[in-house]
Amino acid sequence: MFGLEALDLARIQFAFTISFHIVFPAITIGLASYLAVLEGLWLKSGNTLYRDLYHFWSKIFAVNFGMGVVSGLVMAYQFGTNWSAFSDFAGAVTGPLLTYEVLTAFFLEAGFLGVMLFGWNRVGPGLHFFSTVMVAIGTLISTFWILASNSWMHTPQGFEIIDGRVIPVDWFAVVFNPSFPYRLAHMATAAFLATAFFVGASAAWHLLRGRDNPAIRKMLSMALWMALLVAPIQAFIGDLHGLNTLKYQPAKIAAIEGHWENVGDEPTPLILFGWPDMQREETRFKVEIPALGSLILTHSLDKQVPALKDFPPEDRANSTIVFWTFRVMVAMGLMMILTGLWGTWLRRGERLYTCRPFLHLAVWMGPSGIIAILAGWYTTEIGRQPWIIHGLMRTADASSGHSAAQLGFTLALFVVVYFVLFGAGIGYMLRLVRKGPKIDEGKEASEGGPGQPRTPARPLSAAEEGLEDGETDTLPERS
Repeated sequence: MFGLEALDLARIQFAFTISFHIVFPAITIGLASYLAVLEGLWLKSGNTLYRDLYHFWSKIFAVNFGMGVVSGLVMAYQFGTNWSAFSDFAGAVTGPLLTYEVLTAFFLEAGFLGVMLFGWNRVGPGLHFFSTVMVAIGTLISTFWILASNSWMHTPQGFEIIDGRVIPVDWFAVVFNPSFPYRLAHMATAAFLATAFFVGASAAWHLLRGRDNPAIRKMLSMALWMALLVAPIQAFIGDLHGLNTLKYQPAKIAAIEGHWENVGDEPTPLILFGWPDMQREETRFKVEIPALGSLILTHSLDKQVPALKDFPPEDRANSTIVFWTFRVMVAMGLMMILTGLWGTWLRRGERLYTCRPFLHLAVWMGPSGIIAILAGWYTTEIGRQPWIIHGLMRTADASSGHSAAQLGFTLALFVVVYFVLFGAGIGYMLRLVRKGPKIDEGKEASEGGPGQPRTPARPLSAAEEGLEDGETDTLPERS
């Protein structure tokens, strides 16, 4: 298929499916915590605005959660179908970690999700809030176990190799491997930021179309406070993560920096832009700042960053790709920080909800969190190559040995099915966002159920009435 070998197609297939999957859990993590905050604020203040926002975003959460579950099932099957050699070699570690995720996070979410989505007027407010919090905690526990497994593949420890298989001997060391704390913090924070900018973009979109009400304003305000506070924290976590990667995966850092060789004892420059050429072993058209690479990556001006030529060619990641994916991630992070700062400045003049250039920026920044997560994930995973388990097993030795024709057919099938299935799901979710929250100030929540104006018995039925093309500002009420 297009001259690609079976291994290339297997990697592309896994990258394609995980690119879809990682988006939905990230938004699920952020929305679950956002819903817990909204319900907590409603219970504390009695302000029905928070309740209305809860009802609105719980519908979107339900759709997103469902797509995350479906896409996650495919990921689990691929370990056995396309990467059976990896499962045979390291299954004693990765298998139990994924099982722990099911036994703790998935069971916790499943136990309380029904109460959260369907029990608004069927249980007391305290129990309902508790259920929402438990679902939010469940998403974070799931992140814990998934990142523990993935981080172990980057910085493996706590094992022995017996009869050609990895056998865990210290589970604490396996779980809390050297890169795990940084990856967990980085991913969880990224999920919160991605959700914040998703929420903020939806609010800005409505404001640009004249739908200015307290609920819309509250959405934008909360999103921008999150951006202001958390985006700089994410940059700090990213710096710590980089230092950890430099220590345990120096070849990855060299590839990310597009840095091929050191000159004498000179500090390492920072290459801002360029085109790493793997064949010529140089970064062409580079624009660099002297010594800044050493300052950022080693926090000193007398230490050098390892260079790609320090490693054999077969142990180098594809610098052409990770050089740019990393810079896309950083660019999105910087834009998040600038958006938060601009929003704070606009608050002073009470122009936050009326400054159209800023609102247009907020809309364009809507997918920035997702773009940053995908770019960061590509940087992490492609930068680990040629290893599937760093220093232990090469990716070329981990595949199941299917033919290129088989993998090409299944990849094409995945592309068609995913774009149809998840395209419809994403379209449905955006349709809900387009409707916007309905507010009835001073009214109590209805009993819900069929025919009622809020809290449908089935959250996915929230968008049952159609929207005509061009209908954006005035939407009919449910009769």
